This record gives sequence, structure tokens and C-alpha cells, in this order.
Amino acid sequence: MASNELYLAVLPMVHLGMNQYGLTEQVITLLPDRKQATEFFPDEVQDYLNIFDRRTQYLVGGHVTGYSYEKLTTQNNRVVVKVYQHVG
Repeated sequence: MASNELYLAVLPMVHLGMNQYGLTEQVITLLPDRKQATEFFPDEVQDYLNIFDRRTQYLVGGHVTGYSYEKLTTQNNRVVVKVYQHVG
């Protein structure tokens, strides 16, 4: 099975549009570069992964057949999540 290697990132967002000016939220996204991945604290990463697991069903379609991931521990004892986007 072929896959794309991506990294989980949680990005803060502040809206500047007229209708939602100042609305703040966090967005979970996938990026192709390890340098841009979020380095999670070990006690918080599972909460984000639970959300990601529940929502990946909406990211499947076309050539994308599913997702899996692995947690990588960094030198400073944080966790980076490497995501495999399975394609076929």
C-alpha cells in the first residue's frame, strides 16, 4: 500500500473577516515537513489523536483510503505525530 508521510500540527487561528472578526480557534492539520509539526507534551497528545481519529472518516475518498500514525519521542521528551495517508 502506498502512503504519503505527513505530520500533525495544531495551529491557532484568529479570523479577520467582517462576520467573524476576532473569532479564535485551533485547527488540526497535516503538513509535509517535520520542521512544522507540533511538538506535543506527552500528557496532551492522546486528546488530539482521539479527535483526529474521529474525524479522519471525512478525509477519506478519491485516492485516499485511510490514515494511520506513529508517535515519535523527541530529544526533549515531547511527542511528534507522523501520519501515514494511505493512497491507492
